[in-house]
Amino acid sequence: MMSFLNVLSRYEASEISQMYAAELLGVCERTFRRWRDDYEEEGDAGLLDGRLGKASGKKAPQSERDEVEALYRKRYQGFTARHFHDHLTSHHNFTRGYTWTKALLHSTGLLQKAKTRGAHRRKRPRRPLPGMLLHQDGSRHQWLAQGPALDLIVTMDDATSGILSAFLCAEEGTASTFRGLQEVFEKHGLPLALYTDRGSHYFHTPEAGGKVDKTNPTQVGRALAHLEVEHIPAYSPQARGRSERAFLTLQDRLPKELALEGIVTMEAANVFIRDVYVPAHNARFAINPEQEGAAFVALAAGVDLNEILCLQEDRKVGNDNCVTFHKLTLQIPESPLRPHFVKTNVKVRQYHDGTHAIFHGPRCIGRYDEKGAAAQAKKAA
Repeated sequence: MMSFLNVLSRYEASEISQMYAAELLGVCERTFRRWRDDYEEEGDAGLLDGRLGKASGKKAPQSERDEVEALYRKRYQGFTARHFHDHLTSHHNFTRGYTWTKALLHSTGLLQKAKTRGAHRRKRPRRPLPGMLLHQDGSRHQWLAQGPALDLIVTMDDATSGILSAFLCAEEGTASTFRGLQEVFEKHGLPLALYTDRGSHYFHTPEAGGKVDKTNPTQVGRALAHLEVEHIPAYSPQARGRSERAFLTLQDRLPKELALEGIVTMEAANVFIRDVYVPAHNARFAINPEQEGAAFVALAAGVDLNEILCLQEDRKVGNDNCVTFHKLTLQIPESPLRPHFVKTNVKVRQYHDGTHAIFHGPRCIGRYDEKGAAAQAKKAA
């Protein structure tokens, strides 16, 4: 008000032109003339914004606000504003924007404002093609409303952030790693590299926090080397930022989606994750790669991933023609190859479903269930 009156007095005294007066006020000449005329007709009141104290014509009716608020309280309690808005638009024919939804939740106290983000950190550039680099990691969390904490094993692509495999298991380890890799390799082919943390099932690390020993591979390292997939260790949580951010989203959304569907068992949860959640998650969060095409390599003819992505250990057959493996006694059945295998060096394989097999060279001489019972004898019975 004071600035306008000062400029107006100088203009009326012919000290400045109309164009210069408008420039001093930061408006166009038309606006300056309108302000001048309003002031001459109505005085100070003519300069007030006529919209003050009036409800916006775009304001949502109170009934709509009450309906959205009730829906959040009764069905979507605890959802983030973005997650809640996604469900409103996909399941409730909601047409208003995300900003409106967030503002309503904040104004009603149903959702607290997020804390200010920290200093900007430059992200590592993505690989330009899918299949050039995969991330695999696990997150222990209360994924189901009932029952103990479980591990969610996720394998995702670096170029798109798309989830290629995800499932719940009792505990992360070699078996869960092989299961996730097999799901991806059978569907998409072999990637050029896999990026993981330095967990004991991924790498041997002689000194805590030190460098990994690549000359002494784990079962996972042995299998990846056999398939000629490069295995890259991460040396800090920040290095795995892409997968860490994905798990933040999963920890926020997935438990609510499972609870919304009334799912309380791990088996049912894994079916829902595979068939419903992962496709919806990728449609919402995955991005297009920088370049067209893919770097996945098709599996060679005759390659059986079951016999590569498994636990393999050497054993010597005892005098009773049995092999001891992790507290199990595996009886070698009669074989046309030789009368017995006493004192013979064999290789025992344990698959991610818990079953076992004994190999003498390239030949399988016995298969067993997770309790060590011979599959042939079980089938005959």
